[in-house]
Amino acid sequence: MKIYTKKGDAGTTGLFGGSRVPKDDVRVECMGDLDEANSTLGLLRVKLGAEHAWQPQLHTIQKDLMDMMSHLARPSDAKKVNTNPMPAEGARQCEEWIDELEGQMKTASDYFLLPGGNEVSALCHVVRTQMRRGERRLVSLMATDAVDPVIPAYINRLSDLFFTLARAEMDQAGVAEEKWQLFLYKRFKRAEDAPQPEQPAA
Repeated sequence: MKIYTKKGDAGTTGLFGGSRVPKDDVRVECMGDLDEANSTLGLLRVKLGAEHAWQPQLHTIQKDLMDMMSHLARPSDAKKVNTNPMPAEGARQCEEWIDELEGQMKTASDYFLLPGGNEVSALCHVVRTQMRRGERRLVSLMATDAVDPVIPAYINRLSDLFFTLARAEMDQAGVAEEKWQLFLYKRFKRAEDAPQPEQPAA
């Protein structure tokens, strides 16, 4: 079977179930952004090396992204059933891994950070931002068609996870974080906790 079909030469692509849409359709844009994030995640895994402790979980995330993209490729009115699994526990598993990583780090996550640090940390930030872009396109898609709530929850949590992985890599490598400013809710909290000036007696 040849890799090229020539069916997309006029600027359309096929969806799960047989319908065709323009290649800049919001559904296709969403899948493309998640595909880009998955490809960068593949590069991250190569940079980490085969024996790295993160590999099993990152491998699972890559497969989950493929499954979610297959579901996003199926419009809700398509008659054909998608038999690929839906990663129902993905968001929860991300939360558990985030909690584990944060418990191992020397400092809390209180600041917006300048992306970088070292190559692995920087790649984690690239995946994080690509996930965010995919999430924005996903919200646009959700305004036009039904999407299983498992998918937006998982994608949202993945961007949090890759922020945490970036921090964990820098912590393990002994590289100082480049802080920008406190998270907004932390700034409000500190302002509330600051000593207040005494009011003059009436």
